[in-house]
Amino acid sequence: MPDRLSVDPGSPYYNADVLAHDVGIRFKGAEKTNVEEYCISEGWVRVTAGTARDRHGNPLTIKVFGPVEPYYREKK
Repeated sequence: MPDRLSVDPGSPYYNADVLAHDVGIRFKGAEKTNVEEYCISEGWVRVTAGTARDRHGNPLTIKVFGPVEPYYREKK
């Protein structure tokens, strides 16, 4: 897993090859499904802030600090 990954195609940390797999994020031991970007070395995730949008139509995000554990989900 890369140290930093984003789901936004406009981001320099976007990686389509990694996102082609089912990536899961554990943040502070809890499964998160609304993560837009993460950084393992700096210990933070960006999560969406409800349904709010910025002036360009992108979801508003909040940076939250804590231990980040990305992993590939098992295919069932």
